[in-house]
Amino acid sequence: MSAAWPKLKRGIVAILRGLAPDEAKAVGRAVFEAGIEAIEVPLNSPEPFRSIETIVADLPKGALVGAGTVLTVADVERLHAAGGRLLVSPNVDPAVLARAADFSVVTMPGVFTPTEAFLAIKSGASALKFFPASVLGAKGIAAIGAVLPKDITVGVVGGISDSDFADYANIGVRTFGLGSSLFKPGMSSAEVGSRAAAAVTAWDQVFGGK
Repeated sequence: MSAAWPKLKRGIVAILRGLAPDEAKAVGRAVFEAGIEAIEVPLNSPEPFRSIETIVADLPKGALVGAGTVLTVADVERLHAAGGRLLVSPNVDPAVLARAADFSVVTMPGVFTPTEAFLAIKSGASALKFFPASVLGAKGIAAIGAVLPKDITVGVVGGISDSDFADYANIGVRTFGLGSSLFKPGMSSAEVGSRAAAAVTAWDQVFGGK
């Protein structure tokens, strides 16, 4: 059975593309302690499953840690073996989503069109990742969102930073994937933590009390 998208304190997924295993613990901890509970390590990072395993082992069980750029069923199985509970992909692959459901992994496949969005929902996606969101923009996503089920969580990823929160809040989007605005390879854990804290503050200012 597909896992439901969890109720996070804040709708932010930290995308740690390029994270190396030897920095995974410190960076993952810095992000989590800043107030971001969901962490994604894309599989085109160095030894990503090692990093995922390290972060999962270090953080409390409430943390939602997993992989991005998941393209194959084999990737899903390795993610599960590493203890990951979150699967993010740039595309909709029903076989990948079905295998993730076997493990009750939370899934957020990438979509760009109404056809892809409805295929993802039919395939059991926990949430939708509109990608690249900066191309569609808030107006484009609002137009597609008008025909989607009201209970599906919509996330926006790709060219998004905390400065975009307010625009997307106006169309009812509360979930954001932050990548290069939050983390780039070579950054210290302190710098990543500072950027994560700034993103949390911005999210709270826009969504606090809503």
